[in-house]
Amino acid sequence: MRSNANKNIIYSIILLLLVAIVYLYRENQKKPTEQVVELSTGKISFSGNTMGTSYRVVYLDSEERNFKTQIDSILIIVNESLSTYIPSSEISRFNQNDTLYFDLPYFLPVLEESKNTYEMTAGAFDPTVGPLVNLWGFGPGGPQLKDSVNVDAMVSLVNFAAIQFDDQKVWKPRSEMYLDFSAIAKGYGVDVLVDYLSNQGIEHMLIEIGGELVARGLNESGELWKVGISTPDEESPNDELFGIIALNNQGLATSGNYRNFYEVDGVKISHTINPKTGRPVRHGLLSATVVAENCMKADAIATALMVMGTEAAIALQNQKGGFEIYLIYNDENGQIKSYASEGMKPYLSFSVN
Repeated sequence: MRSNANKNIIYSIILLLLVAIVYLYRENQKKPTEQVVELSTGKISFSGNTMGTSYRVVYLDSEERNFKTQIDSILIIVNESLSTYIPSSEISRFNQNDTLYFDLPYFLPVLEESKNTYEMTAGAFDPTVGPLVNLWGFGPGGPQLKDSVNVDAMVSLVNFAAIQFDDQKVWKPRSEMYLDFSAIAKGYGVDVLVDYLSNQGIEHMLIEIGGELVARGLNESGELWKVGISTPDEESPNDELFGIIALNNQGLATSGNYRNFYEVDGVKISHTINPKTGRPVRHGLLSATVVAENCMKADAIATALMVMGTEAAIALQNQKGGFEIYLIYNDENGQIKSYASEGMKPYLSFSVN
C-alpha cells in the first residue's frame, strides 16, 4: 500500500511538472506573437529642427519604415525656396531683384494661397509686410523701436496686390518691395510632408512644425489625434493647456501675441503688424486657432485674425466659412474669455466661456 502511495505521489509530481512545462512552452510561444501584434501599428516618431523652430513627425506604418532622412531633405529644399534667412533662397533672390523665375515647386503654391487669403481678409494677411516686421524689430536685427517717419514711409511698400505672378515667374513693380512668408511657410511645410508620407502609403499621421500641424486618420489607439492649445499668458508654462482639439483629417494653426513681444517704457510691442497702419496691433485678442482642410490655409488665416481682432475674426468666419476658429481674448474687464465657432465645438474639450 505504501509503495502504491509513493507511486501516486511521484506520478502527481511528474504530472505537475509536465503541466508546468507545457504552460511555460505555450507562454514562450505566445510572446513573439504578442510582440508582432503590438508592433503591427508600427508607430514611428522623430523630430528635428527647421525654419528656425522644431518639427515632429508621428505616423503608423506596419512596415516600420523610418522616413526621417527623406523628411529632412525635403525641409532643406523647402527652406531653399521660402526662407528669408538663406541669402541664396528663391525668396531672398526675389527680394534682391525685380523678377524671379521659379526653380523649385514650392514658391508658386504659397503665392496662390497668399493671394486667396489676402483677398478674403481684405489685406489683413499681407506677405509684403515683412519690411515693417523688420523695422519694428522682429526680423534678424532684433527688437528696436523705430520712429513714425520711418514707419509711414515703409507703409507705401506694403501691397501684396501689386505682386504679379504666373506659373513660371513672379515680379514686382518696385524693387524695394519685399516678400516674407514666415506667416504661412510653416503651415505649407507641414502640407508638403503630409503629401510625401501619403504618397508612401501612410494613412495615419500627425505632422507638426513650430506648432502648426496636420492630422490624418487615427492614432495608435484608434482615436482622432488630439492637440493642445496653450494658455495665452507669457507667465504660464508652455505645456499649460487652455483647451484640447480633436482633428478629423484637418490642418490646425495658432497665432498669438502673448509670447512674441518686447517692451519699451512699459508698453508691449506685438510682433503682429497691421499692414494698413504699419504698426503693431493693440486689441484684446490673445490667440487665434484655425482649423481648415490644410495647414497652409489655417496658418495664413490665423495670422490675419490676429490682425483683425476678436469681433472682426468672428464676423469673417461667419461670413466666409470654410474654416473653424477658436479664439482666446480679454474682454472689456480684462478677463480671459474664449469663443468657438459651431463647427469647432464638437471637437473641443474644456468648457467654452
